[in-house]
Amino acid sequence: MAGRPEILFPLFAGLETLDGVGPKSAKNFSALHIETPRDLVFHLPHNLIDRTRRDSLRGLEFPTTATVEVSIGAHHPPRSRGRPYRIHVRDSLTEFQLVFFHARGDYLQKLLPTGQKRLVSGKVELFDGIAQMVHPDHILRPEEAKDLPQAEPVYALCAGISAKLMAKAVTGMLARVPDLSEWIDPTLKAREGWPDWRDAVVTAHQPHQLSDLAASSPARMRLAYDEFLAHQVTLALARARQRRKPGRASPGTGALQGKVLAALDYAPTGAQRRAIAEIAADMAAPTRMNRLLQGDVGAGKTLVALMALLVAVEAGGQGVLMAPTEILARQHMESLTPLAEAAGISLALLTGRDKGAERTAKLTALAEGRLQIVVGTHAVFQKGVEFSDLRLAVVDEQHRFGVAQRAALAAKGEGADVLVMTATPIPRSLALAQYGDMDVSVLDEKPPGRKPVQTALVSTARMEEVVAHLKVAMAEGRQAYWVCPLVEESEVSTLTAAHARFEHLRATLGEGEVGLVHGQLPPAEKDAAMARFVAGETKLLVATTVIEVGVNVPNASIMVIERAESFGLAQLHQLRGRVGRGAAASTCLLMYEPPLGDTASRRLKLLRDTEDGFRIAEEDMAIRGAGDLIGTAQSGLPRFRVADLEQQAGLMATAQTDARNLLQADPELTSPRGQAVRRLLWLMEQDKAIQYLSVG
Repeated sequence: MAGRPEILFPLFAGLETLDGVGPKSAKNFSALHIETPRDLVFHLPHNLIDRTRRDSLRGLEFPTTATVEVSIGAHHPPRSRGRPYRIHVRDSLTEFQLVFFHARGDYLQKLLPTGQKRLVSGKVELFDGIAQMVHPDHILRPEEAKDLPQAEPVYALCAGISAKLMAKAVTGMLARVPDLSEWIDPTLKAREGWPDWRDAVVTAHQPHQLSDLAASSPARMRLAYDEFLAHQVTLALARARQRRKPGRASPGTGALQGKVLAALDYAPTGAQRRAIAEIAADMAAPTRMNRLLQGDVGAGKTLVALMALLVAVEAGGQGVLMAPTEILARQHMESLTPLAEAAGISLALLTGRDKGAERTAKLTALAEGRLQIVVGTHAVFQKGVEFSDLRLAVVDEQHRFGVAQRAALAAKGEGADVLVMTATPIPRSLALAQYGDMDVSVLDEKPPGRKPVQTALVSTARMEEVVAHLKVAMAEGRQAYWVCPLVEESEVSTLTAAHARFEHLRATLGEGEVGLVHGQLPPAEKDAAMARFVAGETKLLVATTVIEVGVNVPNASIMVIERAESFGLAQLHQLRGRVGRGAAASTCLLMYEPPLGDTASRRLKLLRDTEDGFRIAEEDMAIRGAGDLIGTAQSGLPRFRVADLEQQAGLMATAQTDARNLLQADPELTSPRGQAVRRLLWLMEQDKAIQYLSVG
């Protein structure tokens, strides 16, 4: 793809090419992430000041912003240092004062000569019953009055950038905004009533009323859609490129899957059956599968993963299931072993702990194709791990794996299909923004037999009461988790807090009954502590959040989360999902330190009232914002300047459909609309997309 189109050059010139912007202010602008006129295009005003002319201040409610023509009366310079300089003025009905601090008298005499008329505009307040306008925003001669807009947009500013300078720079930028040919689908644009791009930019920067600033105004909707569309075209190009890489058709026969289904003591949910069918269809196609399996806590992702792995084996190949930690890998292994036996296939665990002869035996079996499915940690990436015919890689808990690791795994097999699983429900708009290059299957039903978890809020003042209840429950043979608070200062203090709580509980509940796991423990000790709890040797496990994901102990039916207000909603939902896995009725106690702020109380009550992870995630996004929800830094989420993922979620879905349809019809973007979209990609600085196009 050739370089940046010439029509965009003026927008990508230096800022100092704009009137009134020198090298020094150009440097100041960078604090607002503004480096070029193009960045100014997307730096939209957030408020509006009404500068409508009035005859007089009489009858107005103060404080208010007013614009009036005045006759200038006497000047009263300050009598002592630090006092203000006052000028008496009169509009058509009343008198008031203009007030200046630290001003030079000769300058003010020139600016506001006694006996002449001037138009002044600024904030008016009552001070000791006298109306005062301190430092007017505008002072104009009557003949210049037409230069003052009736509505003045208000922009975010920073040190060294005044409102006047910003307004001047924006005027210069607007003069350069070119007419670009349309990249939005014409039917969509007509249906939504959106303006052309140039008109949208001008309207957004010259609003006439407050409604023009709303995210729902046609100009802003259009500019937001442009951002989403550029982002989704980039993801769709990445997806198309991925699909162009030679894949392998792995048609399943259903023989092994049938054996496993017959061995289950429950019927899969509709959502599980749908996901299995989507995955099998992808695997049977000659292109590479790149699918995300998103399921709520306990929605049964493991069964879906096994079925996918069996398709690979039915097609004559091998499969790998990779988990982020050894605990999780062992757990997958435990739950899959009986099912693999029912299907009559070979399954083995491969972790960094395998050494010597045992490891060599596993690797040989894998390379010779005798080993059909391997479960492991990132040890399955290492040199020396060779597959005979890898058809499918399943990656569990996506947010712990980078894109590079996904690619490394897929590279182990010629055109292996990739299935990524996450137990973190993500709102649809976010899933599209983050995983738009993947196809998504969602498990939104709970398997039958999973009991709801009773959730209650308890103040920390009732700690001893809670401990007494635990003592009784443990005597009845029940097991419990106690999650320690996240101490803000650091990991060290979180650890100290966890140790103190552990000692306290051990003293009350009995030496051998209480175990402790935290992030600083060596893996072997962590696994040993978990193993004792799984075996029922310890009845209570005190933990930091290391148990958040995937740990499965059916006998554990009580979850105590201390200082629950210090955790995010999604995290609390994950932690609660560790109980309610067995036959016993389960409880989750959210302990909080009163008084609870509004937001914290809203979060904890939502959790008490629902177990639907997707609803919780939507709400979490509304409370915390999209970037916070997944930590923008590592999420690969773009920084949208106009668009708002929370308020405009529907637009993102439209953009994805639009982008995929466009690329299906015009994969090289050579049609007139395709050419326009190329310009949009340059305008939105989507360098990745531009690379994809040029490498093709």
